[in-house]
Amino acid sequence: MKRLIVFDLDGTLAESKSSVDPEMVTILNSLLRVAKVAIISGGDWPQFEKQILSKEFAPTGLNNLSLLPTCGTKFYAFKSEWLPIYSEDLSGTEKKNIISSLRIASELLGFVPVKTWGEIIEDRGSQITYSALGQDAPLDEKKAWDPDFSKRKQMQVILSKSLPNFSVRLGGTTSIDVTRIGIDKAYGISKLTEILGIEKEEMIFVGDAIFPGGNDYAVKEAGVDSIEVRDSTESKRVIQAIISCLS
Repeated sequence: MKRLIVFDLDGTLAESKSSVDPEMVTILNSLLRVAKVAIISGGDWPQFEKQILSKEFAPTGLNNLSLLPTCGTKFYAFKSEWLPIYSEDLSGTEKKNIISSLRIASELLGFVPVKTWGEIIEDRGSQITYSALGQDAPLDEKKAWDPDFSKRKQMQVILSKSLPNFSVRLGGTTSIDVTRIGIDKAYGISKLTEILGIEKEEMIFVGDAIFPGGNDYAVKEAGVDSIEVRDSTESKRVIQAIISCLS
């Protein structure tokens, strides 16, 4: 019996950096009535507040919802308000090394955009995230920049050599997430097991980057039953099917 449904955020529950739409909110509210739900994303806590918590979720369902920013290196639970359970922050030296390597790799490959929207390299405490066009780039621009992940895979090869002691994973539409080795979405899964007391066999994971190098792939490698989706529209149909089975 599946007791916990775990989701990626960008590209799975919502478009990149966008809020979940009203239909998704309704479907997730229905799911929260029959199962526990967790969301793991490369985005930091402010993105969760914008994309998820700005919407009207049934108050009774929030106790069944766990939120794990920055690939599971942070964990928030609802205890009459949203409270952090843990945060695995990088040291100052680690951050400096990662940021320098990201800049060098992007320059070597010529990935220096003429126009940007917001920060290209963002310090998320427990994770450093590279967004090729900036954190606030329009969705159409982001989708056109690296639709087949090929540009970021080139960067990943370089970064894997310059940052051998870190995990380098592709996420979102234009982003690369860097964390300590062993700190990825599989780490978040282990924390869900530890904190909620739910085994991997009792989980289903839904994400759009369940392929080698993708930032969802670690969950599949960890042995969690996984469903790959193309976008949030397909996710809605998957969630509705899960609700029917659990009901």
